Amino acid sequence: MNYACLVDDIPLGEGRAITLDGRRIAIFRTSAGWYALDAVCPHRGGPLADGIVCDRAVICPLHDRRFDLQSGAPLSTGDGVAAHAVEVRGQRVFVALADAQQRTARAA
Repeated sequence: MNYACLVDDIPLGEGRAITLDGRRIAIFRTSAGWYALDAVCPHRGGPLADGIVCDRAVICPLHDRRFDLQSGAPLSTGDGVAAHAVEVRGQRVFVALADAQQRTARAA
């Protein structure tokens, strides 16, 4: 687990991009919990941390591609993104990076 940020660094219902071990990661704080995905949409490189968070999904701000916050799976067309485990310890947020090659399959 890598230290990522403090709980108060990310407002409820929003995401923030950080760099861990040279990788850009988007961390999201929702009423259902904390999530982390690779920060870049595989379609056109949109910044997922700036996307709209709703119903345990994030919507890419460039072309409305949707991704499941838990798994990184695409909820629309195209490839998914890697999802990373998040753990909150007191006021500190930690992320365990998934394998750099992990991506979920295309939506059917």
